[in-house]
Amino acid sequence: MIRVLLVDDHELVRTGIKRLLEEQQGYIIMGEASSGEQAMEILRTFDNRPQIILMDLNMPGVGGLETTRNIVKRYPDVKIIIVSMVDEGILPGRVLKAGAMGYLTKGAGMSEMMLGIKEVLAGRRYISPDIAQKMISDSLDGEKSPFEELSERELQVMLMLMEGTRINDISEKLHLSPKTISTYRYRIYDKLSIGSDMELIKMALQHGIMQNTRLQ
Repeated sequence: MIRVLLVDDHELVRTGIKRLLEEQQGYIIMGEASSGEQAMEILRTFDNRPQIILMDLNMPGVGGLETTRNIVKRYPDVKIIIVSMVDEGILPGRVLKAGAMGYLTKGAGMSEMMLGIKEVLAGRRYISPDIAQKMISDSLDGEKSPFEELSERELQVMLMLMEGTRINDISEKLHLSPKTISTYRYRIYDKLSIGSDMELIKMALQHGIMQNTRLQ
C-alpha cells in the first residue's frame, strides 16, 4: 500500500483527494493536516511514515515552501508533491529547488495524479505539463518576475503576509524578533517598489503567485 499524507487548509479539497485515492487500489491515507505546522507534528508521531505527501503551497502559518524545506531536511525518505492553484510565477521553481519532487495543479485529473505519484516514488520528478510549459516559456522569453529579487527568507515572510498573518505571529513561527520581521517586510516593499500589504497582494495576483480565491 502507498502511504499518503494530505496537507491542505481547505477541508473540502482534502476530502475530494482522499475520496479519489481511496477509490483506487493500493493507497492508504495515513492522516490529514490543515497547515505545515500540523503536518510536521503528525510526522513526528509516525513510526511508519508516509511515502508521499500531497501538499498545498499557500496555507496559513509557515506555508508549503518552508514546510517542504523542513520535511526534506528532517525526513528525506518522504517524497513531497505540491498540489496547488498556483501554476505560474516563481513559486513552482522555488518549491522544486526546496526539495519537492512533484508539482501538480488542482485541476489535474486522477490519472495524472497517479502518474505523478508513480514517477516520484520511482525517484523521478514530475511536473504538470501546463506548469512545465509555462516555466519553459518564461525562460525562453527572458521575462523576469520582480519577486525573483527576493531572498528565500523574504519570500517566506511575503507569503505569510499575504495570508494575513500578523507580524508578531510571523515572529513566533519563524523564531525571529518582530523587529526583524518588520525589517524584512520593508525590504520586500523596497525591492518591489510598493508601500503596503494591499499593493503586495495586488502584485502577487498579477504575477500568478496568489489566487483570487484567497481573498474570498
